[in-house]
Amino acid sequence: MKDLLCDQFQNTVSEMMLCHRSILEVLAKVQESGARVQRSVVQSVTACGCQKINANKNKSPLPEDATLIDLKNLLDSHISGELCSNCRDNIESEIGRALFYMTALCNLLDLNLYDIFIKEHKQLEILREYNLT
Repeated sequence: MKDLLCDQFQNTVSEMMLCHRSILEVLAKVQESGARVQRSVVQSVTACGCQKINANKNKSPLPEDATLIDLKNLLDSHISGELCSNCRDNIESEIGRALFYMTALCNLLDLNLYDIFIKEHKQLEILREYNLT
């Protein structure tokens, strides 16, 4: 079922891409849409204030015997607060647009989006903690 949804999305994007058929235009749109996602997140902090960012250097060293679960609890995302419904809608919309252009790029390069998801998931599963970012 999930692969069907992914394939349907990829087919719909292919049908909708009339104006931006050039690989250069699609690459520019991928970059622009990524910037718009970032801008929406920043606006949730600066314009709305539903979220706050408090980023400081971790002053205390991490324990040498810390497990991966410990690290998840010790490391901070620097975000506090919750997205309001307006900011959530804006960010979701911008991420959706970014997915649209990434999918358009897949189409131009004859890549299957679902296959990429599966390949990346397998890679994450195999490497687990050796692939932490």
